[in-house]
Amino acid sequence: MSAATPAASGRAPEGPAATAALKSPGKAGDRVFLGLSSGAAWLILVILAGVAIFLIIQAVPAITANWSTASEILDPTAGNTVGFSDFWSYVGPLIFGTIWASLLALLMGAPVAIGIALFISHYAPRRIAGVLGYIIDLLAAVPSVVFGLWGLYTVRSFLTPFNDFAADYLSWLPFFSPDASAAGGTILAGAMVLAIMILPIITSISREIFLQTPRLHEEAALALGATTWEMIRMAVFPYARSGVVSAILLGLGRALGETMAIAMIVSPQFIYSFVLNSNDNPGTIAANIALQFGGSNGLQREVLIATGLALFVISFAVNFLARWIIGRSTSGSRTRRARTPKAAKAATS
Repeated sequence: MSAATPAASGRAPEGPAATAALKSPGKAGDRVFLGLSSGAAWLILVILAGVAIFLIIQAVPAITANWSTASEILDPTAGNTVGFSDFWSYVGPLIFGTIWASLLALLMGAPVAIGIALFISHYAPRRIAGVLGYIIDLLAAVPSVVFGLWGLYTVRSFLTPFNDFAADYLSWLPFFSPDASAAGGTILAGAMVLAIMILPIITSISREIFLQTPRLHEEAALALGATTWEMIRMAVFPYARSGVVSAILLGLGRALGETMAIAMIVSPQFIYSFVLNSNDNPGTIAANIALQFGGSNGLQREVLIATGLALFVISFAVNFLARWIIGRSTSGSRTRRARTPKAAKAATS
């Protein structure tokens, strides 16, 4: 009996047959789509490389300058670089403040976002789930300046009683100061607004991941007598682990680069401080650039660009960490799936 042809066996043609197939008139759309998608992928890499090269070129003079003698650095009318011995002493508190505010926002926002996603995907009735999902998605369309105004006039005054309570009864903890902020311009207020801002990203991605859990896995857990929460813990969370981690780190990336909300709410200083209820707050890179860039001179502008390079590196590291975690989770799940048939065969033999 003659061997089956590639077309008859359902396999894609290889070698010269594949080339001939792509040259046929019916494959013209495939070639156009392949070219456009490949070009878009390479364009992203070119843009990323261009941004990195621009930041490095502009940042080198500021990083290598002698801050104790440079006249532009010592000009107090054009920026806030006076009083620092070098670039690293200037950018250090800003890096700390950026990471500290983002982590606080993540600690407050991520559990709430995952809970909302679980409620929409597995608990809420269909009609309520659709409306709630639409409302959460609308939060992503609200401009940052609107969140900043809301935080300035609402969140700050809302947290003032808590700041006073923490100053009176919790000042023995390192996170609270006996000198509470009367105006409410604390890092806690800024982080709370950031937590609201990252809700749509984490909620939307987590909800879609939860809804993609194989229905058979959920039904099998329920058939064994599991409650809804036990089914979620045994079937949904293991399947959605990598996707939820990716959603959380994307939310962290949004918090790291937020500008106007922090600039409008927090009273920044160049300090290292974990205190949550005081006016002595560390600033963030993005807010500092927004506040100082307009009045800066040549070298001080390059200093701000250099801090932008530091933020670029931090964001790149966060995304790299996300890809590493997802890669480990994916490889681990593949290993478990590969071992399962062997274990089942050993148990039946």
